[in-house]
Amino acid sequence: MELQIALDRMSYEECFETLEEVSDHVDIIEVGTGVIKEYGLGIVRDIKDKYKDKKVLADIKICDAGRSESEVAFSYGADIVTVMSFADRKTIMDCLEVASGEDREVVVDLLNHSGPEVLEMLKSIGAASVSAHIGKDQQGEAAMSEQRFAGLESSGFKLYVAGGINEDNLTDYMSLDPAVVIVGSGITKAADKKGKAARIRSLME
Repeated sequence: MELQIALDRMSYEECFETLEEVSDHVDIIEVGTGVIKEYGLGIVRDIKDKYKDKKVLADIKICDAGRSESEVAFSYGADIVTVMSFADRKTIMDCLEVASGEDREVVVDLLNHSGPEVLEMLKSIGAASVSAHIGKDQQGEAAMSEQRFAGLESSGFKLYVAGGINEDNLTDYMSLDPAVVIVGSGITKAADKKGKAARIRSLME
């Protein structure tokens, strides 16, 4: 099981200051959608240049133009990109084709679109990784009970879990048997970021 740090709603400097503290405890560095919108894909390149031993995920949430969007992100050093499950089938297929040719990974984000027919379609086109994602605007105490991802734990996908995860609610997500746990503000907003990352890592193990 891997730990992914999500860098979002942060300045360029805060991203690097946070990574300086937590990089020893994380496997994947996610450059969040908001950060990329503010600073461009150049920050993906800069982070990959500094942390060559880490996988870097560009959370660009592709909805269309899958081929060109994924090609550009990979050219900036991203190891992983995200595409939305509600995107056209061809869009997702194009992302997967580009990633296969470059030995990179595509994670299909299931935000608000995760029914059995969606999973069946993704399986049929060769998608291997999906994200059980509870969006920022959906997060709350009842989020996991209100938005289920039934069947994912036995679906055969490499499963990422995301959505307001912290040390207090981590066990709620473990029932899905994830391959990757994504934590954002549960680490980045902590006074002791290094300690918090180490604590979450220990709970995962």
